[in-house]
Amino acid sequence: MSSDSPTPESSAPSSGPSALELEKQQLRELNQKPLVPRYLGYVKLSGPGWLQSALTLGGGSLASGLYLGVLTGYSLLWLQPLAMILGIIMLAALSYLTLSTGERTFRAINYHVSPVLGWGWLIGSMMANMVWALPQYSLAVAAIKQNLLPSVFGEEAMSGTTSNLILVPIILAVATVITWSYGSGHWGVRLYERMLKVVVALIVLCFVLVVGRIVVTDPAFTVGDLFAGFIPSPSSLTEPPEAYQSILAEIEEPSRTFWYDYIMSQQVDVAMAAFATAVGINMTFLLAYSMLGRNWGREHRTLSIFDLSTGMFIPFLLATTCVVVSAGNRFHSQPYYNLLETVDGTLADGESPAPQKAIDEFNGLLKQRVKKDILNEETDTAAWSEKEWEGQIDARMATDTISDAEKRLASTLVKRDSFDLSRALEPLFQGKLFADIIFGLGVLGMAMSTISLLMLVAGFCVCEALNVPSTGWPFRLGTLAAATGALGPFFWGQAAPYLAIPTSVFGIVLLPIAYASFFFLMNSKSYMKDELPKGNKKVVWNVLMLCATTTSIVASCYAVWTKTGYVGIVGMLLFIAAALVTRRKHA
Repeated sequence: MSSDSPTPESSAPSSGPSALELEKQQLRELNQKPLVPRYLGYVKLSGPGWLQSALTLGGGSLASGLYLGVLTGYSLLWLQPLAMILGIIMLAALSYLTLSTGERTFRAINYHVSPVLGWGWLIGSMMANMVWALPQYSLAVAAIKQNLLPSVFGEEAMSGTTSNLILVPIILAVATVITWSYGSGHWGVRLYERMLKVVVALIVLCFVLVVGRIVVTDPAFTVGDLFAGFIPSPSSLTEPPEAYQSILAEIEEPSRTFWYDYIMSQQVDVAMAAFATAVGINMTFLLAYSMLGRNWGREHRTLSIFDLSTGMFIPFLLATTCVVVSAGNRFHSQPYYNLLETVDGTLADGESPAPQKAIDEFNGLLKQRVKKDILNEETDTAAWSEKEWEGQIDARMATDTISDAEKRLASTLVKRDSFDLSRALEPLFQGKLFADIIFGLGVLGMAMSTISLLMLVAGFCVCEALNVPSTGWPFRLGTLAAATGALGPFFWGQAAPYLAIPTSVFGIVLLPIAYASFFFLMNSKSYMKDELPKGNKKVVWNVLMLCATTTSIVASCYAVWTKTGYVGIVGMLLFIAAALVTRRKHA
């Protein structure tokens, strides 16, 4: 069969006509019941939405929420839910498309829209899997070394490289076994989804407990501030938060400009990452093929929207809100724990010093500021070697006075790790040990569930590229394409969660490929045939999808422009031109 022609063949083995017909009959009966019994019945039949939830509640969501809280407090609480709503619109559209036609989406895009968009969607999803896997392994390893088993695998017990060589293969092996259960038939799919439901529930519970403690014991916490954070405000994206503005006001020019620009660059990166991790391009690939793997059809369309709205949106909203609130309450505009005291030698007896990693980053920020001053004053710096630069910076730092306000500001901007965030649980569990265990299990569950799902999507991508069913050894070997994440702990020396920020910025660049493809499919007569939306239904679908697609395009263009400039914009224009040239024109 031509790679351009669509096929209604399911991408996973059938569960058998009797089981499928029984499920359809159950749905018909549920649709006749009142709202509450109907939704309770939907909960038992749901599944793909929970897969999406387990994928999105990974290192990206943790890191985005963590650093949103650190940098902006509660002011950007609205960002992640808004991104998720836009994402669910497109995922709901994708489920409507897939369940209405039963066709494999990649083949459908190639045949009815454009092979450039189709292959762009597949390759973009595969690239996202391989890149997004990096922070998941780093996060899982960090949770074990810092929270769960520090006496066995921590820095004081063995070197970081040795512990990575032990832990990374174990994580990969466990994730591989879990992922391969998906290809074992219908029972494997059910078992896999049920395990993920439990993991998602534990993750949400973990972070709800953190916020519960804050609400009960912190007199400075107000519900009004919390609700105000859910009101969209453009200024929260274009200006530093009020707490940082007060510190900036104490710093003289030109140093103030350096710190202002640094805060804004970090804030924009984190905001884009938060938007990208809500719904990534690889999540769109997962949804289509997980529904086909369950043999869902047009009878399941209402169930699929319920599944996305509950299994995906509610856990995401609770977990990300709790992470942002926890980080904002604990870290926003606050100096890194004991950092300034450690650096100036005033640490009190019995206090633990700040880790060397935090000290190095703190000094690195101050050196960046001094380097900026040198660039503004000197004209021949282009000829300086790296050694000359180091000498100039060290000499300047030895003679120049860096204000206390700058040091305080730099100490608040040092990147926090999951180890730091677990301190918020200590009062709740009356000690560090239980706080580390509870938080560590939640973080490890986040990372492991996402690793296995990224492998799952990689298997789907490889099988679609080869035009073979997503079963057997082609699928199993294809899942190993996402094993690139195993390199993350070996090549990333900063705070483990922060690796998700640059990888997520990369992901937001690819997202419009998927959204544009679904928009064109929804309006393709040759693809939808009699299921093509008409009248008000068509208007509603198009308005909602256009809003989501336009937002993703604007975010993508901004990310490309800020990171690559004209080169990236030209690349985007060439891709769009290729998609237009190869666009299908079917009756």
